[in-house]
Amino acid sequence: MAAVTGWATNWLAIQMSFYPVRPLGLGRLEWQGVIPRKAEKMAHICVDRTLQAFGDLNAVYEELEPRRIVEQVISQIGPRVDEYIDEIMYQTHPVLWDNLPLFLRNRVYDWARQQLPSRIEALVDDFRDDLNDLVDLKALLSRELRRHPDLMNRIFQQAGSVELKSVIHLGAVIGGLLGAALVPLWSRFPEPWVLPVGGFLVGFLTNWLAIHLIFSPAMPRRFLFWNVQGLFLRRQPEISEVWARLVAEELITVERVADAMIHGAQGDRTRAMIQKHLRPLLDSSPAMRLMAQVSVGVTGYTELKKAMYQTAVNATGEVFADPAFNRERAPVVARVLAGQMKALEPEAFQGILRPAFQEEEFRLMVVGGVFGALAGLLQFAFLGHLPF
Repeated sequence: MAAVTGWATNWLAIQMSFYPVRPLGLGRLEWQGVIPRKAEKMAHICVDRTLQAFGDLNAVYEELEPRRIVEQVISQIGPRVDEYIDEIMYQTHPVLWDNLPLFLRNRVYDWARQQLPSRIEALVDDFRDDLNDLVDLKALLSRELRRHPDLMNRIFQQAGSVELKSVIHLGAVIGGLLGAALVPLWSRFPEPWVLPVGGFLVGFLTNWLAIHLIFSPAMPRRFLFWNVQGLFLRRQPEISEVWARLVAEELITVERVADAMIHGAQGDRTRAMIQKHLRPLLDSSPAMRLMAQVSVGVTGYTELKKAMYQTAVNATGEVFADPAFNRERAPVVARVLAGQMKALEPEAFQGILRPAFQEEEFRLMVVGGVFGALAGLLQFAFLGHLPF
């Protein structure tokens, strides 16, 4: 019975770590899975101990191959240059654009296509130097984890599936051993309180041992014939690979970083950089200057610039929303993260995952103890009805 209790309380502790994804209950009885509730904290610690150890986002940007980013932007925007120009002109000066001679319109299209590669290259180079200031990575992670609190659950469940199963099975072994220790006590003192108290201790201690077996000891230690180390720490390389891959695919994608640049706290600065590099595209076009001087005037030319900048910002978001490009670049980010996580000392690796659990360990152990006590009461009630 104690083995079953140990297995069940460890299973319950694991479930309470993941579920419910969103808070359930009221007041002091409210509960949310440990991992969804602490997801932001764990993600921030992960960033501190991996990306910052690597250097910064600027260094990661180099790994993403800026030349490949330039190619992606040009491949997506180049074929639509005529469409973008038509959209801008019909938004600001539709009558003028409709009546403009075709050869002049073609000159505008050709000029834009010729200038686009150099403008994009200069813009990407500018981002290379300032990306770390333009993107608040922690704010990005916080936003995504608030929107999708189940993300960290999936990361843990896939990265630590072997360890989580081991913890549940160990609960049965530990519970069985503790139950065996209760047999002589119950034989000598068959009091009503012995089994419920013993059940509480079994549930409490199996959860305590299970949690500590995941994370402790940090460094391998010799115990009799075995080298003992925390289950998560023993598989640091494999867990690092899975963790990094999922973070790169689910959280730190090129699309989300680009969105954070444009719409985050430094979005105005990003848009100013886009404007700076697009301004020569407009000002240096002979056809556009001619139109400005003879047709739209200073005010109209200003409106034209504003419309062009806004179209460029919108197009940037569309370019990096390309699923194929995000899938292609994700392994690069994953390689950076995995390399850093593998290089961490075991204590530092433990420090990514353990702090969030430490705040909830006692509650999980008490819950395990309560269920163990209920199992003890049921066992006592069952034994009380036996004919001996």
